[in-house]
Amino acid sequence: MNKQILRLAFPNILSNISIPLLGIVDTAVVGHLDDVYYLGAIAIGGMIFNFIYWGFGFLRMGNTGLSAQAYGREDQEECALILTRSLVLSLVISFFLICSQDLILKMAFALVDTSENVERYARSYFLIRIYAAPASLCLYAFQGWFLGLQNSYYPLYLALLANVLNIGLNFLFVMGFSWQSDGVAYATVVAQYSALLLAFFLVQKKYGSYILLVKWKKVFEPSALWQFFTLNRDIFLRTLCLIFTYSYFTAQSSKGGEEVLAAHTILLQLWTFFAYGADGFAFAAESLTGKFLGQKDFFALKKAVRYCFLWVLVLGTVFTVFYALADQQILTLFTDQKIVLQTAQKYYIWSIFAPLISGVCFIWDGVFVGVTASRQMRDSMLLSTFAIFLPAYHLTKDLWGFHALWFAMTLYMLTRALTLFLAWRKLEKTLV
Repeated sequence: MNKQILRLAFPNILSNISIPLLGIVDTAVVGHLDDVYYLGAIAIGGMIFNFIYWGFGFLRMGNTGLSAQAYGREDQEECALILTRSLVLSLVISFFLICSQDLILKMAFALVDTSENVERYARSYFLIRIYAAPASLCLYAFQGWFLGLQNSYYPLYLALLANVLNIGLNFLFVMGFSWQSDGVAYATVVAQYSALLLAFFLVQKKYGSYILLVKWKKVFEPSALWQFFTLNRDIFLRTLCLIFTYSYFTAQSSKGGEEVLAAHTILLQLWTFFAYGADGFAFAAESLTGKFLGQKDFFALKKAVRYCFLWVLVLGTVFTVFYALADQQILTLFTDQKIVLQTAQKYYIWSIFAPLISGVCFIWDGVFVGVTASRQMRDSMLLSTFAIFLPAYHLTKDLWGFHALWFAMTLYMLTRALTLFLAWRKLEKTLV
């Protein structure tokens, strides 16, 4: 079992870590420009796209569970149909996003209180990057499908191409061409479409025989579409809560001024960096639990769950020790703005223990995605967001200031872990 987990997890860890590394480079490149509002623009622009793309994360998550179960049943035709449905939906969603770009911006800046300069550059960043939407969403579909077919190397190739190219173009466009925050947006557009071309090539190379089995009438079969949309609806609602929490966190941070917003943006990068590493094991949990459920091998399914938890706890311990010992070195990688560094240091303690707490949540997410138990994920997130995170922040903000935001986020993670654990105890009794 360990070999299967590590075979899937290591490529996923490498590909996932490349994503926050890109965010770190975005922050570091812009953070060393003369004016701090460029960093604020990246934070706000990134928040908007997190809201958009995380919201449609079901294009990957739902895809993985369904395709893994079809793979376990050795149903190649259904595997191909799942990919086709996901790609069609990705293109439809992208079309509406591009057509709604002005409305999205109006809504975003109605919710976020920020300076004129930050809004100006965040708006420009958004209007460029929105045209990467078709590529970004289709890549979600491809990534989830490859993982469902127990192939963790193709997502690695896509992530490496997209993120290494993006990092290189960041330096070229920002430092070389002096395009400031706009350069980060242009780099993303070019990198995403390059990775999409590679995805089509990889599918044709290895899974061309699957695609030949697709019959368009079956793509739009009502019963299959209903299952697809029901699963994705619950994941969508669950993910909206996740995005709301992080977006609310950023919006409240912006009330402290550009320095607090910049400091919190840097610290959230540390949470994100670990999250993408831990998601390597969460993705392994998705792939394996889905496959074993399709094979009706419930003993192996439960064993995979236990082993994935052991691995993420080891990883969390390593990150916690690293964050505790290298605080100054880590923070100075992001910016040389003295006031931002001082502000980040005030709240750094919350990031030290985050890996041990949040890692458990990520594995539970992977387990429930793999067995396509989306309702439990939705209910857990609704409770954690609206019954825990928001009350915890508003009840403590007058006493603790911005520490209240970090306290609420930590309590939110603990609640997610506990509620999903209790849901699993009920669910596993049905797996006989």
